Amino acid sequence: MKTTGIGSLPGTSIAEAVNETFGELDFPYLPELPARGPGADLIGRSAGFLVDMPVEIYAGRWQIAPRPGADMRRTRDFLARDLDALTERAEGYTGPLKIQSAGPWTLAASLQLPIGGAILKDHGGVRDTAASLAEGLKAHVAEVRRRVPGASVVLQLDEPSLPVVLTGRVPTESGLHTYRAVSTAVARETLVSIVDTVGVPVVFHCCAADAPIALFREAKAAGVSLDLSLVKHLDPIGEWIDAGLTLYAGVAPTTGTQAPKSPELADRVLKLWNDLGFPQSQLAEQVVLTPACGLAGATPAFARSVLAACREAARRLSEV
Repeated sequence: MKTTGIGSLPGTSIAEAVNETFGELDFPYLPELPARGPGADLIGRSAGFLVDMPVEIYAGRWQIAPRPGADMRRTRDFLARDLDALTERAEGYTGPLKIQSAGPWTLAASLQLPIGGAILKDHGGVRDTAASLAEGLKAHVAEVRRRVPGASVVLQLDEPSLPVVLTGRVPTESGLHTYRAVSTAVARETLVSIVDTVGVPVVFHCCAADAPIALFREAKAAGVSLDLSLVKHLDPIGEWIDAGLTLYAGVAPTTGTQAPKSPELADRVLKLWNDLGFPQSQLAEQVVLTPACGLAGATPAFARSVLAACREAARRLSEV
């Protein structure tokens, strides 16, 4: 059984963060460090992948810009530094390697149009954003493969906003109204367009209680990443496992004062698996252990303890 992280870590040193993910995990990932400031946050960093769609910060929010400016240059400079640190640390590495970006619907709900309002309100704008993101992520995957040729790249798409997009709960700028709900068919088509373009296995991460697991399966995902503490219904997870797909089980807390204990984490996963009723021989093959979400809000010491506890819990479960 393998262990990975979700995305973010505390701190501002990308070299230290990459060393940590490669040192602590058997499924390392290129971490995000939002403490570095705008352009290192989820939305700004992900918008940096957009092709021919520059962005800028206006009134504290990311919006589409008429031309690339200082905000875009800073975003891309962060990414270039990240890739350089990855290249240095991962020399000679062979095995799985995860990279992350916000998904198209979270970007559409978060990025603003120059005239005001989220891209989500513009059907054409959503299509353009998804197409631009797909091309940018395809190029990003190719660059990571070039720099780490022995890696089996996996792309994680973070879609924390998708449940509210599907149910029409994304507020407008005034906060008095909400944007229209997006149909499941349209959401699925958009996600499939990303999966088909990038050419590597895609994992969808959604740390919401109503994560659309069935939709992710229909969108050709190879894996789904969930916070197990928020799972209310086992049937969608059972259908996911039955389809031969991978569950990224978010089992460890992301903040706190006491380090999580690996036996407790292992027991929680084992109970879920037994409740699902699958043979224990499948557990190590179809489950990857992770923290419940990103670790940017944790102290460096707590973040390290979480990753270490997940790794040790995975070792315990591999011996079951």
